[in-house]
Amino acid sequence: MKSKLLSIGFLLMLNVGCMLSQTNSKGNVFVDNEGIMRWENTNEEVKGFGVNYTVPFAHAFRSAKRMGIDPKTVIDNDVYHFSRLGFDLYRVHVWDTEISDTLGNVIDNEHLDTFDYLLWKLKNAHINFVITPIAFWGNGWPEPDTKSPGFSNKYGKEACLTNPEAIEAQKNYLKQFINHVNPYTGVAYKDEPNLIAFEISNEPHHRGEREKVTEFISGMIQAIRQTGAQKPIFYNMSHAVHFMEDYFKGGVQGGTFQWYPTGLGYGKELAGNLLPNVDEYNMPFDSVFKKYHGAKLVYEFDAADVDRSYIYPAMARSFREAGIQIGTHFSYDPTFLASFNTEYNTHYMNLNYAPQKALALKICSEVFHEIPMNSDFGLYPNNTTFGNFKVDYKRDLAEYRSETKFFYTNSTDSPLKNESKIEEIAGFGNSPVVNYDGLGAYFLDKMSKGVWRLEVMPDAIWVDNLFGRNSQDKKVTVINWETHSMQVNLNDLGDDFKVIPINEGNEFIPDIKGKSFQIRPGTYVMSKSGIQQQWTKTDAFKTHNLNDFYAPLSNVDKVYFKHDPIKTITENDELEIEVQCVTPNTLKELTLFGHTSDGHYFNQKLEYLGAYKYKATIASEYIQKGFVNYNIVVKLSDSSKVTFPSGKKGNLYDWDFYDRTPYQVTVVSKESPIYLFNAIDDTNDLVRTWKRSFKLVPTENYKEAEYQMNIEKLFRPDIEDLNANPIYDYSFKHFILDNIRGRKEDLKEKQHIVFKGHALNNKPCKLQVAFVLEDGSTYGKVIDIGLEVSDYEIKIKDLKPVKTVTLPRPYPSFLPYFLEHDINSDFDIDKIESIQFSIGPEIPEDEFETPQGIAIISVSLQ
Repeated sequence: MKSKLLSIGFLLMLNVGCMLSQTNSKGNVFVDNEGIMRWENTNEEVKGFGVNYTVPFAHAFRSAKRMGIDPKTVIDNDVYHFSRLGFDLYRVHVWDTEISDTLGNVIDNEHLDTFDYLLWKLKNAHINFVITPIAFWGNGWPEPDTKSPGFSNKYGKEACLTNPEAIEAQKNYLKQFINHVNPYTGVAYKDEPNLIAFEISNEPHHRGEREKVTEFISGMIQAIRQTGAQKPIFYNMSHAVHFMEDYFKGGVQGGTFQWYPTGLGYGKELAGNLLPNVDEYNMPFDSVFKKYHGAKLVYEFDAADVDRSYIYPAMARSFREAGIQIGTHFSYDPTFLASFNTEYNTHYMNLNYAPQKALALKICSEVFHEIPMNSDFGLYPNNTTFGNFKVDYKRDLAEYRSETKFFYTNSTDSPLKNESKIEEIAGFGNSPVVNYDGLGAYFLDKMSKGVWRLEVMPDAIWVDNLFGRNSQDKKVTVINWETHSMQVNLNDLGDDFKVIPINEGNEFIPDIKGKSFQIRPGTYVMSKSGIQQQWTKTDAFKTHNLNDFYAPLSNVDKVYFKHDPIKTITENDELEIEVQCVTPNTLKELTLFGHTSDGHYFNQKLEYLGAYKYKATIASEYIQKGFVNYNIVVKLSDSSKVTFPSGKKGNLYDWDFYDRTPYQVTVVSKESPIYLFNAIDDTNDLVRTWKRSFKLVPTENYKEAEYQMNIEKLFRPDIEDLNANPIYDYSFKHFILDNIRGRKEDLKEKQHIVFKGHALNNKPCKLQVAFVLEDGSTYGKVIDIGLEVSDYEIKIKDLKPVKTVTLPRPYPSFLPYFLEHDINSDFDIDKIESIQFSIGPEIPEDEFETPQGIAIISVSLQ
């Protein structure tokens, strides 16, 4: 049951004529003497929030063609979702290499045509755009580059910034690009009212002489201005902030910045509370912006490798506090690709496939429109509630609650602020207004008194590591169209209402009992009993039609089973086993078969918890010192079976079932050490800035290794921030939540942190070992690591507050190294989330320039 938006052909006939004359009543944008972008006709501050999105180019475009999918249809559907998420801004770095030749002549090809189509659709949806004409790089990622005709392919980024021929090609390209007339609107880019600013190029890495940087920028601006374009021109400044004044001397009117507070490319989900990482967006060069009256925008940001929703509105808050005027997230996954997450695997964002994260962006849009620039909400944790917004790490909840709107990314108990004025609700899970047991987003929009539009998205189930090495042969998320229970508690609808399906192909008529009913994905009109219908399905609804709806069809093509077994558990404790299982046809039962080291066998059915999750509990009498081994057999309605962890068809006890490898849990005594880090198992999971001198090597002991971390210099100048004050510190972190999951009750019994390892470079090394708690506070102590392999102990009672290093290291690199906070909590071992290691504290100043290093074998609590 998949509804389509209006056909492209019909829209062309309907809108081409009127679009030719459509103008923005607010006029063009200018930057005032305070460095604020304003609309010339109203003098209003320009506000905007949205996403980057790349379907016309590179991997996304090639993938659509390979799959036989029309990129323009993809755009129709995704732009509709942009509107549902409240976006009113778009940004992209154009792959110049695909639409230019080596001389910078613009090539009118399918990429440019698709881009023009996208801009037209965005315009129709009242979404403005910031365009970056030059990307500099090839078109491959994540695939190898294909042969492309452009100047960037010939010269590369470095030469594009210095080679005279490459510079002339860019000037020629900019002139032609900005003069280009979009055939769908009939308007040149330079005159397009919805195009509010140009950013010259994407992430230039300037090196060398200041005068050359200014000369380069001035030349690019002259090329743009020669076209008659009057729009503000921005320059990307975060990749060499020591040239800040030189950028402005070149004639730009503002700077563009990005923020990746959790780094990039960790390869799997980052654990723990990351709100401290987004506490502030500190811009140490703000005085330069004030001097030159420069505006600020964020062209890219994301909490990469984070699958939670709570963090995004906190980032938006920090942007507004820093005086950032508009912003765009990087990057929205085209829906047709989102099942695989191949475009940028360290990011993940899509309304259908990541509904909670997408709803967080909807809340971000409200932050950018509601929170004044340069506000001050204090330091973490006092800034988790700000204005009409709140973020909650423990509940993975971001929430926006005004008198007219109520948005939430997870179940909440917050009531409506003013039910008599509420007009729009969007959420996931349960609230006092909506109870819903599905795994998709839903939207409620008031049409008139007693009449509401309801839109429900299908279930999104994450079935694999979102951020790993991905492929279009491997789904990381599946969509399932399922019937779920919903209850709507609005006085405006009362206790007696009807629900009418209106999207194309939707024939599901809910059976209503009181305020509760069954619902399937689609668009509906809810109306209070007795109200006469005043609407038609094709009425206008915001920037689209009332009956519009898009969601991909169910793509559950096999049994998808997910289970993260506990590593170690204490004897005589119950062992709880939870799994996620989604199947293409009805799941009949899940059965656990297991045995222990001392010969006890057991089998039991798993209990359904809801949301595709099942649970079994192995009684404490079976949990004795040794090992618990178990398999789980999935039985479907057609009597077929699949056994896990092998994932092979058949029953574990079939005579020819050849892979009986079990899940295994180690059972230890209460007195046994709790291992927080083991080099041979955990090195790849360290959060660290990698160096070539680091290596994992075996010791002389069987199945033991040490991770050698040799740091030649504690501080090296940052080529992107040459004016930065030196910080003589090398810190790294290990998340330990998985390591302590089955031993939490034993934590308070432990008295020592034991570091097993030794120092490198034929000299002792001072190492600070510290616990980071769930609130971001850190408690540690420095110990002297000697040359001999030994157990070096720290008494837990001796831990004192120490500085929290922002790890993973954020990008851009000018952001603070240490967390500033207002945390006043005491140390509580039950709240530890990670262990922070620092080489730097207490090292004498006369040794700052000498090599430092350790070899780490293990860290445990004893």
